[in-house]
Amino acid sequence: MRYGVSGSGFGNGGKDGGLGDEWGVRAARSRALAVLRVRGRALGAAILPAAVAVVLYAGEVTGHFTGTGWATARVITTVLAVVVLLAAGAVALVVARARPAVTPTVELSETAAPDLHRLVRDLADRLDVPAPSAIALTPDCDSWLEDRSHRAHGRAAVPAGAGPVLVIGSPFLWWMRVAELRAVLAPVVAGTGPAADPDIAAARRFVRGLDAAVAVPDEPGLDPLRRFGARGVGRVARLLLRACGNHAAEMERGVAAAGSERAQAVDQGTRIVAQEQVGLAYAGWDRLLTRVALPAWRMGRWPSRLDAGVVSALTELSRRDRLAEGFSSRLGERPACDLLEEPGAVDEATSLLAARLFHGGPAEAGPDWAPVDWSRYPEEVVDRKWRADAARLHDVLDRLSTAADPEAPEAPTLTRVLTHLTAPQDLPSTPPAPTEDDDLPVVPPGAEAAAEARAQAGAEAPARPEHLAAEEEDRHETEGRDEHEAETDAGHETDAEHEIDAEDEDDVRNPAADALAAALSAQVAREDAEREARAAAGATSGAAGFTGPDGPWPLAPLLPPRTGRDLLADHVTALVCCAAVDTTGAAPGLDWLDGPALLVDGERAADLGPRVLALVEEGDPAPLRAWLSTTGVRPEKPVRLL
Repeated sequence: MRYGVSGSGFGNGGKDGGLGDEWGVRAARSRALAVLRVRGRALGAAILPAAVAVVLYAGEVTGHFTGTGWATARVITTVLAVVVLLAAGAVALVVARARPAVTPTVELSETAAPDLHRLVRDLADRLDVPAPSAIALTPDCDSWLEDRSHRAHGRAAVPAGAGPVLVIGSPFLWWMRVAELRAVLAPVVAGTGPAADPDIAAARRFVRGLDAAVAVPDEPGLDPLRRFGARGVGRVARLLLRACGNHAAEMERGVAAAGSERAQAVDQGTRIVAQEQVGLAYAGWDRLLTRVALPAWRMGRWPSRLDAGVVSALTELSRRDRLAEGFSSRLGERPACDLLEEPGAVDEATSLLAARLFHGGPAEAGPDWAPVDWSRYPEEVVDRKWRADAARLHDVLDRLSTAADPEAPEAPTLTRVLTHLTAPQDLPSTPPAPTEDDDLPVVPPGAEAAAEARAQAGAEAPARPEHLAAEEEDRHETEGRDEHEAETDAGHETDAEHEIDAEDEDDVRNPAADALAAALSAQVAREDAEREARAAAGATSGAAGFTGPDGPWPLAPLLPPRTGRDLLADHVTALVCCAAVDTTGAAPGLDWLDGPALLVDGERAADLGPRVLALVEEGDPAPLRAWLSTTGVRPEKPVRLL
């Protein structure tokens, strides 16, 4: 169970440290007692029928409760007491034996990181709190305390009565300096104090047990009878969680407030700068996972130095962004990863754990799941990804070639894709003749001559009286205003119709791209479904993914679902890159912030994306053809596929 990044500021085993007067401590203890009162009420409700039965039997012995009615009441109460006690015992047994979730981590023993353990102990002494019982790393930009004293945790468990485990985000060790890491960990380490407070520790154990009991019905391998009983226990656990949930949340807020207040006395000035680095590290880590690591994972490769890649990504960000120029000047100070004995081995272990958590890869390296060094990333990941996407695109085109363009060349060339996406559609070449239902008026033959004759006759007409001319002028003004208002309303309607037509035109402005994108999306969906099925089968057998205490670990999608046109643009870009590599001196490369990149004359081709979008979205090949001509790419040459 996580205790939060703010931790707690409780004293070292109850020693006099001035913490008893802190507001957060008093609030947390008050809420902990409220949680324990919920537990006491539940226990009282469970033993109430048994207590009533004892009273009835005592009345019989003393001669006060005699007669048939009292005998029937004793029997009913006894049966009810037995049923309630059995149910309560079952609930208590499940809650006690339920396995609280444990975050997958890489353990750091004191021999593997003696300087880091020394830093944490010194920090605990300065905060006057107990030191964490162990230290572990997680591939995430966060740090917290986790209680692993439950015996169901197995090898990850710590001795009963020991303090919580300090879990540190691995990107912090590589990006932050030693002083910054100490400042960030100060409020977290301050959270070890609650383990010494019996009331808060008991309340946390009770809530953690209820939370684990709720997940018991979803455990695999339960027979129908046991699953039915587990569902009943789960309902009782949910009821108790609702009763004490608010108190538990307020208890943790008080604990966090106390820890934050206690940590203010340690490296307060450095903490402000360190918090900025936390946000920056999170941004770099997110981009590294989604733009760089994910393509490699899908190729069956996992980068073995993800944490070192964070430093490269954030250094590149500081080079591009003037606001981050000051961050790169910190790199001259001692990095926190120097606190480890073998940073490379630890980085490799956390990189493999990240691949298992976010992608569901196997637990060990193999022929189809091999580590890749950053120096080999362009050849083993970028080039393979481009050629796999190009092969998929041409495979889909092969299926659509008969209906779309039977005369298109079957060779895997860029010209084939350009021809398919810019093929003329079956649209009418001349507009139809106007009808009476159209907005534009129909002018019959000879109307222009008749209008000229009427104009000449009006010019030769005799003069009219002034009052008749004034009345006619007023009538014309009124009719003019009415006509103007009618024209204005018609104009609004026409504008609205044009907007609707424009939206429809956007939706179907390149039907060939829509058809190809739909077929490509279906193909990608089938491949993803097959990959997920293999990962699920491997996780069930323990060969892939991560299996937690309650079954396979749920995978968090790194990217939101993409549209068909986005997929089509990516595949066309991959084909262009393959053609550039095969026919020119271009080469695959790695951009630390954007992932796979095409290098032309040693520089990243940043202007390729908008030209591909013009082809896909509007069916306009001119911008892309101009780029191909300037770069020297020959689109008619077949590309090498994977």
